[in-house]
Amino acid sequence: MHALRLAAAFAIVLVAHSNAAGPPVVPRLVGEWWTVATDPDLGELTTPKQQPVDFGIWRAADGTWQLWSCIRATKAPGKTRLFHRWEGARLTDRNWTAKGIAMQADPTLGETEGGLQAPYVIKHDGQFWMFYGDWTGICLATSSDGKLFTRHRGSNGGPQLAFPGPVDRDANVRDPMVIRIGSLWHCYYTAHPGRKGSDYARTSPDLLTWGPEHVVAARGRSGDGPFTAECPLVVEPRAGHFYLFRTQRYGTNAQTTVYHSRDPLDFGIDNDEAHYVATLPVAAPEIFQHEGELFMAALLPSLKGIQVTRLEWTASASGIKAP
Repeated sequence: MHALRLAAAFAIVLVAHSNAAGPPVVPRLVGEWWTVATDPDLGELTTPKQQPVDFGIWRAADGTWQLWSCIRATKAPGKTRLFHRWEGARLTDRNWTAKGIAMQADPTLGETEGGLQAPYVIKHDGQFWMFYGDWTGICLATSSDGKLFTRHRGSNGGPQLAFPGPVDRDANVRDPMVIRIGSLWHCYYTAHPGRKGSDYARTSPDLLTWGPEHVVAARGRSGDGPFTAECPLVVEPRAGHFYLFRTQRYGTNAQTTVYHSRDPLDFGIDNDEAHYVATLPVAAPEIFQHEGELFMAALLPSLKGIQVTRLEWTASASGIKAP
């Protein structure tokens, strides 16, 4: 199932407005949606109940569009999840080509069997960096071409990022996204310790060494259940103005709440009045730029694929539409 301040060629950069002053702007969905990925054939692992959910979308080194999605409720052992890949020649093409299963969990490296979740890819220093969840932590894989990824091997021999502090293995740490703000990388993710969902962030100078955990958003109108802070996505459409997209519901009643802050480590803890911007009828959104236009990708209401539409930032909430 979401980056700013990266090279324009990577196509996940939002154009900052030249004027950083003024009130927060509001995301507005524009035009019709088109479907880029549908429920894939997983061979012997296919089930009627499977669903493509949290995903990542980016351009590979050869210019093709890549989409990896977590497919849940498959016949894969354990938590039933795996990554499937699609490829498109053009962003505006419909029904990109399914390329098959891209990755499955490797328990020998400490990943939870069937526990892969939410791939997210950035390009930095000549490499593609994929951050993903393994049910209990955040993992890293890298690629030179943006198609074939190799798991990072940390000090423990596994792909898990070395986050300081104790690990709550029951909190389901998941849904990472990474953005550079100033001199530091920020990794946002969700978890539900004690079955209470919140969004978190850690910072790093180099994408490998990460600092302590910050709670950046919790409770408020989005609620405090275990799935009320899903798929955190942070963007900066105007310099110094940060927006957190936080999903509460998937499916036909999809809901994502948008919060604004001048501090990328504080989007409100029981403080909607100072941060709430809008509620969108989408789930697990990703926002990116291509050829000077902004786009949003999100899950189909049927949870049987992924769709894309155009996005604008406006001073008014008018025009927000359902998928």
